[in-house]
Amino acid sequence: MSSVTISIYGAEVKCASCVNLPTSLETKEWLEAALTRKYPDVSLQFRYVDIEQDEIADADQGFVEAIHNDEYFYPLIVIDDEVVAEGNPKLKAISEKIEELIK
Repeated sequence: MSSVTISIYGAEVKCASCVNLPTSLETKEWLEAALTRKYPDVSLQFRYVDIEQDEIADADQGFVEAIHNDEYFYPLIVIDDEVVAEGNPKLKAISEKIEELIK
């Protein structure tokens, strides 16, 4: 696989159950730093989708609606259209998905 796209869905305001955790944007920045160091030879693309914006791309609409309907906590981490983590994401689960894609 030439590139892996990691989408982070979230909002500036933390979810009620995430008060002691980093914001969604801080989570995106942390993942970008950690995964870029761990996979220097893999083209990783990071996207941040603000779920509170009025204009949401069609491709993101389903995940945004699911968050608004309380089906997922945010930040929601999606790789290759598959939910990999939510709320308090674990680097191990995200790394395992990347490993699976780059084999």
